[in-house]
Amino acid sequence: MLIEITNYYALSGRTEDVLAQRRKATAIRLALGLPPGKTFQKLEGDGPDVRWECAFATRADLENDMAVRASSELFVKARQDMHLLVQRFERHVQKNVESLI
Repeated sequence: MLIEITNYYALSGRTEDVLAQRRKATAIRLALGLPPGKTFQKLEGDGPDVRWECAFATRADLENDMAVRASSELFVKARQDMHLLVQRFERHVQKNVESLI
């Protein structure tokens, strides 16, 4: 299993706008037939103001998801709009290395 994680560090005073924009991107994902993933908002501590993550069974599933997003004008525009609201953006892909006993 792979997990894609995106971290959004909002410009000062723009956390709610970042959260709203992430929700818009999630709605676009759903319209494209993609899984919505999960969105989180920081309550305390260091780290991103908003975090999104989505799990994929295989690398091929993740690559297909990325290709669908890249081919969508609406999603590309949502991504561009998000970058106007953040001072820092991070994208990570990680794999599950733990097995249940």
